[in-house]
Amino acid sequence: MTFDELLDTYEPRVAAAFRESIEAIKSSIVLARVIERLERGDILGAVEAMELDREAFSTLEIALQEAFNAGGINMVEELPTKGPDGARVVWRFGVRNPEAERILRELSSSMVTHITEDQRQGVRQALEYGLARGLNPRATALDVIGRQNRVTGRREGGVIGLTAHQIEFIERARVNLASGDAKLMRQYLELKTRDRRFDRTVLAAIRDERPVTPEMLQKMISRLNDRNLMFRGEMLARTETMMALSSARDNAIRQQIAAGKIEAQDVTKIWRTAGDNRVRHTHRALNGKSVGVDETFQSPSGALLRYPGDPQAPVSEISGCRCRLQYKIDYAGALVRRYRAETA
Repeated sequence: MTFDELLDTYEPRVAAAFRESIEAIKSSIVLARVIERLERGDILGAVEAMELDREAFSTLEIALQEAFNAGGINMVEELPTKGPDGARVVWRFGVRNPEAERILRELSSSMVTHITEDQRQGVRQALEYGLARGLNPRATALDVIGRQNRVTGRREGGVIGLTAHQIEFIERARVNLASGDAKLMRQYLELKTRDRRFDRTVLAAIRDERPVTPEMLQKMISRLNDRNLMFRGEMLARTETMMALSSARDNAIRQQIAAGKIEAQDVTKIWRTAGDNRVRHTHRALNGKSVGVDETFQSPSGALLRYPGDPQAPVSEISGCRCRLQYKIDYAGALVRRYRAETA
């Protein structure tokens, strides 16, 4: 399986696990508890009542672990089956290797911590926005956690799962659509995540110089929330799957070095991009560049990357990245050193 095939296989699984986690959170929220705290003016208490905890994302952590293990196993499968002396070499990736387990723990912890902290901040903002608009506690809570579909029984809309930035951006769209200001309302028509079926409604409101009706506005914002949640899941899955696969591949090579099957000085890392116009310009400049296994690539931005999706690199260099590393082993160099050692 190629690296791109690994991404195509595990990215949808991570995205689905994220959506499953969010669905589980929504379905477990006790609306009455949230409303009761909002009636007391306890916004932080209302956030806590939603139980946006790490444990809610266990399914997502399992999906990330599966991607990590697959990345390491795939890496050793790419290595040549014969060593410098022509003898067969058996490569193995230890999923229980202490360093591999440490890397995976850090990846999972960082991912879930970021999601939960951003969730709490965003949900708090959304509750504050609702109360500031003069909504009653029940309407405010429903805007945040979503309203139940009478057919499916599932909650739709709501901001659970969105980033704080997305929540702020959607609130701005709500304000613009309710303003009746033609210039502000037209900004909605520029949103890539909007439901285009509502475009005629917005254009009619602009023509008549009136705001979108409250009932229609609620439907539009609900769809905007759902579409942004889908986008959020896809981007998170892309970034986190990339981190897991690349981190595992790097660790797999280091396991072989630690086992004495290859030497670090014989391993070269070569940066390869996806080769299309979606590749960020800083990574286009890295395409084909090579460094030693213990060296880093330097992006034109100045950032240092051990590999694509390096969790230690800035978000601007790893979010949505689809690049990969090609590892080359210099068996000729290893043979020369062995010959010199034997004839010295």
